[in-house]
Amino acid sequence: MQRAVSPFLCHVLVCTNDRHGARKACADGASVQLREQLKEAVGQRPHLKGRVRVSAAGCLGLCAQGPNVLLYPQSLWFSGVTPADLPQLLAAIEQAVA
Repeated sequence: MQRAVSPFLCHVLVCTNDRHGARKACADGASVQLREQLKEAVGQRPHLKGRVRVSAAGCLGLCAQGPNVLLYPQSLWFSGVTPADLPQLLAAIEQAVA
């Protein structure tokens, strides 16, 4: 094992947990599509390339309030996120790496 400092200034974790209808889960709220859209939007901004990583995450523990997005290490948590919130998420990411 090697230990290193994260190469990213901001790691965006989008919960894509799917419980297949057994209980509410973030995937019920189109979080998979949200992650794809967010990843594409970040990738279109050259100043964020290599500085921000958008990843799918398993359950973050608050699926009842989801979809959830976490900006790390900024400790910014967004709940009830929809694709319409993409501009606000991007603004938060921009501010996090400014």
